[in-house]
Amino acid sequence: MTDDRELGEVVVSAAALATRVHELGREIATDYEGRPPLLVAVLKGAFVFMADLVRAIDLPVEVDFMAVSSYGSATKTSGVVRIVKDLDLDLTDRHVIVVEDIIHSGLTLSYLRRNLFARGPASLEVCALLVREEPETAELPLRYVGFRIPPAFVVGYGLDFDERYRNVPDVRLYNSGRPSLA
Repeated sequence: MTDDRELGEVVVSAAALATRVHELGREIATDYEGRPPLLVAVLKGAFVFMADLVRAIDLPVEVDFMAVSSYGSATKTSGVVRIVKDLDLDLTDRHVIVVEDIIHSGLTLSYLRRNLFARGPASLEVCALLVREEPETAELPLRYVGFRIPPAFVVGYGLDFDERYRNVPDVRLYNSGRPSLA
């Protein structure tokens, strides 16, 4: 399955992920009672989280996907965000929740929020599985947060390094010998 030599300690266990995703689903269902949300997953990293999250929301939901890139195959952002795959659905007057796997610097999220607000949603919130504990992320408007983690490069539960490790069931440090993001 994986080369465990590159995987470090568990940052968030599979059990903790399952529990918190279920809690987030209940929060969203309560907050959006009577106004079903459109969940927009940011690919590719959020696909596992999104699949579990929609099953935990006990009300009708719609989903769409968009892909953005600021990393390529590196462990450090390039600083340039670009849309690789855009949404299929119209956001006008919809209650939109952006589903993100991890918030690092906030660059990608800030870009996405501006872009999506311009499309006229009734509301726009963010549900992030992981938020790295960094000064830049403190000011971001995050409605739903799964876990706050140290500023390190992590993989698993959909998060990858160079398209590997998405299938690891927990979130783990990535120890490749490459420089960390810290």
